[in-house]
Amino acid sequence: MIVAAGRGIRAGAGGPGAGEPKQFRLVGGVPLLLRAIRPFAQHPRIGPIVVVLPPQHAAAPPEWLRTLLSDRLLIAAGGEQRQQSVDNGLQRLPRGPSLVLVHDAARPFVERDLIDRVLAVAARGEAAVPGLPLADTLKETDAAGLVVRTVPRDRLVAVQTPQAFPRAMLEAAHQRARNDPATGAATDDAALCERLGHPVRIVAGSARNIKITTAEDFALAEALAAEVPA
Repeated sequence: MIVAAGRGIRAGAGGPGAGEPKQFRLVGGVPLLLRAIRPFAQHPRIGPIVVVLPPQHAAAPPEWLRTLLSDRLLIAAGGEQRQQSVDNGLQRLPRGPSLVLVHDAARPFVERDLIDRVLAVAARGEAAVPGLPLADTLKETDAAGLVVRTVPRDRLVAVQTPQAFPRAMLEAAHQRARNDPATGAATDDAALCERLGHPVRIVAGSARNIKITTAEDFALAEALAAEVPA
């Protein structure tokens, strides 16, 4: 599942495709969303792919995406929150696959090795989350901006996507979130599984697997796109 239901407000203006939703803007001449889809479409173990878009774009996707739609590449409409968007995508996913990967469209440079790593863990019955050790020193502050403490970083990681799950685990986590909205405010799907007590394992992430959030990130993505075949 490729989640592309956000508005991308922090991405700002400027550059190719400025004024369009972030997921449709060009990176190295290729739509950001298409770059996110391709590693999964080209992977031999990946079956149906559901792309979750804002409702207005799900109803009228851009022409380049509409021409790619098939029994394998499907579209779902997103919700108000990320949890609702992923839940909608799960309900659109055909029956059959026993493992589900959830990936943010804002990460266009995922590598096949990373997909393989999370799939291997999910196949053992655990949730798999890519992560990288933190390089920066972390400070906790109060409301006035004064440092409260320095946070030990030796066991902290910055997490990425794709995250991989046994399908039954992920569906149960989203069913609970659907029935109890207070539990649905999570920034990733692994958090929903953690709340049910399921094991979540960190696997090695990738420094190239950047998330495009700001206008500055688009500049970095253009540099990476020059090194990565479209």
